Amino acid sequence: MTRWRHVCCSTLLLLIISIALAIPKPDDKEKKDRVLDNELSDQEHYQNAQHNAQYDHEAFLGEEAKTFDQLTPEESRRRLGLIVDKIDKDADGFVSREELKDWIQYTQKRYITDDVERQWKAHNPENKDKLSWEEYKKMVYGFMDDMDPSEMEKEEEGFSYQNMLRRDRRRWSVADQDGDDALTKEEFLGYLHPEETGHMRDIVVLETMEDIDKDKDGRISLSEYIGDMYRGTEDEHEPDWVKNEREQFSQYRDKDGDGFMDKEEVKNWIIPPDFDHSEAEARHLIYESDVDADQKLTKEEILGKYDLFVGSQATDFGEALARHDEF
Repeated sequence: MTRWRHVCCSTLLLLIISIALAIPKPDDKEKKDRVLDNELSDQEHYQNAQHNAQYDHEAFLGEEAKTFDQLTPEESRRRLGLIVDKIDKDADGFVSREELKDWIQYTQKRYITDDVERQWKAHNPENKDKLSWEEYKKMVYGFMDDMDPSEMEKEEEGFSYQNMLRRDRRRWSVADQDGDDALTKEEFLGYLHPEETGHMRDIVVLETMEDIDKDKDGRISLSEYIGDMYRGTEDEHEPDWVKNEREQFSQYRDKDGDGFMDKEEVKNWIIPPDFDHSEAEARHLIYESDVDADQKLTKEEILGKYDLFVGSQATDFGEALARHDEF
């Protein structure tokens, strides 16, 4: 879901160069998005002034939304009922806005938690309290011990093993809050997913600048900005979204109008001001489902609007009711 998910398998590292050389020129559908906006779904919430329930499904269920899309309406409702019991943490028979917000945040972070658990076990099989840099380095970069120094420094498409090692070492040091050169699981989360941790946000900005700033002058030009997203040929018609990005750069990204983005301007671009999407979605779901307007939901109210919360094979609510009768 995010470009900052870290590759921690030496086998994959060995494949990176060959994969990078094989990447085709991006088309309109391959636009790279570096903005960390914490959206709950890739879907638009409203399309042509029409409410898009798929946004709510993905916000409420996270990666499980696709699973529910394959279920019968009956099974979809049954599973939703079980979810409601989990959301109602104080078991008072109501789902409050705060409980709903907490659930939405949980579903959105679940893939990160699962990824950290998986990689923590892979790199720390003895499940020690901390993982040292030397242990991690040996496991991920140990293959470099047998490489010629010139091969380690050799760059292909801007990539080299030595640069990746230096970059990971720097990120590790930032994640290591107590300075003992070993990471707890919580610190390891910051290392793997720096976009999710407040004190790691500056390293995200720095790595973004290093990726895009090809002439290494410490700033990003319009051509570097566009080049990160699109690699067209001279005789190729430029897609409309590229023209739009040129306008975005001039009108919004380059705030001082000097033709470049500096570090602060890059930060404003990829880390926009906070907006609590989970809070907004919780309010929306309650507004749409709260029959008695008491600002909290019963299980019956949620199941009565099950098509808002979860999907099923029958996407139309009337069709869902009809099929439910068949069972």
